[in-house]
Amino acid sequence: MHAVDEEVIRKVQAWLAEGQNCWLATVIGTWGSSPRPVGSLLACNPDGHIVGSLSGGCVEDDLLEKLTNGELAKDQAQFFTYGVSDEESEKFGLPCGGSLRIVIEPLQPDADTRAHIDHLNTALAERRHVRRTVDLHNQLKLTMDAEGYMPLEWDEDSQRLNHTYGPQQQLFIIGAGMVSQYLASMAQNLDYAITVCDPRQQMLDDFPVEGVNRVCDMPDDAIRAMASDASSAIVALTHDPRIDDMGLMEALKTDAFYVGALGSTRTSANRRERLKELDLSDAELDRLHAPVGLPIGSKTPPEIAVAILAEITAVKAGVRAQANERLDALSVG
Repeated sequence: MHAVDEEVIRKVQAWLAEGQNCWLATVIGTWGSSPRPVGSLLACNPDGHIVGSLSGGCVEDDLLEKLTNGELAKDQAQFFTYGVSDEESEKFGLPCGGSLRIVIEPLQPDADTRAHIDHLNTALAERRHVRRTVDLHNQLKLTMDAEGYMPLEWDEDSQRLNHTYGPQQQLFIIGAGMVSQYLASMAQNLDYAITVCDPRQQMLDDFPVEGVNRVCDMPDDAIRAMASDASSAIVALTHDPRIDDMGLMEALKTDAFYVGALGSTRTSANRRERLKELDLSDAELDRLHAPVGLPIGSKTPPEIAVAILAEITAVKAGVRAQANERLDALSVG
C-alpha cells in the first residue's frame, strides 16, 4: 500500500472510534489513463473532510456531494462508475477520456465495523498482509490474514471485491552518513517508509532528513524486529564492518526483497568471505547486492543514492538482469 492509503485506514479507524459515520471508497478499475492506481482509497465523513484520493480531478468533490446528499451509498455498499462518456470524463478531470470504477461503503461506528477496521490497522502496523472481502449482494465485509500480496479482484457477476492490504514498502538504512541522507530523501519521493538505524546516537541526532524513523540500536536486532518482511529493502552504508556485517548477517536471512551493501569490488569480496565464516550459506550470500547500486559510474553521495534506488527499483520490478545487460552493452559501445 501507499502511505496515503494507510493514512486513509487510520483516519477511518479514528472517525469510527469517535462515534462518527463515514464512507470508504476503493478504486476497483480504470479505463484509459488514471493518476491513481487500482486499489487506491479515499475516505470522507458527513462534515466534508476527505482523506486520500481517487483521481486528482473533480471526482472527489462530486463524490462527496453525492454522499452527503444521500444520492449514493446511503445505507449499503455500492458500485459506481465515473467517466462513462467523453463529456463526463472531461467534466471530472479524467485524462484521455478515461473512466473510474469504484466501490463505496457506508461505515457506521458499531462494534463489528470497528473490529473490522481495527484488524486492518493492526495488521498494517505489524507489517502483515490482510485480505479484505466486500460482498455487495449480501452486504458482508470479511477480513482474514494473508500470506502476501495478491492483485485486487472484482467480480462483476457476484459483485464481490477482494482486496489485499499490505504494509507500505520500507527502506531500512544501516548508517546515518552522507549517502544515507541523500538516499533517505530521494526514497521518500518514491513513497518508501524510511528507517535509519545507527548505534551511534550522535550520528542520528545530526541526521537532517525529516520524516524518518531513527533507531539507535545494533542493526541485527532492529532488522529482526522491524524489517524482516518481503516489503522491506535493506541497505548497509556505514563502511564499518562491525556495524554493517551484523546487519547483513541478519538481513540475508529475512524475506527482504533487496539487501545491499556499500563498498568497492575488493571490499565486497572480503565482506562475503567474512559473512561466509559467520555460517551464511551460498544461497543467502547470493542475495547480497554488493557493490550496491547499478553500475552507472556514480562517485558522489547523491549519484550513489541514485544508483542504489535504481537497482532497488529494478529488483522490485524483476528487471535487474535486463538493466545490467543494457548497461554492459553501452559500456562496450
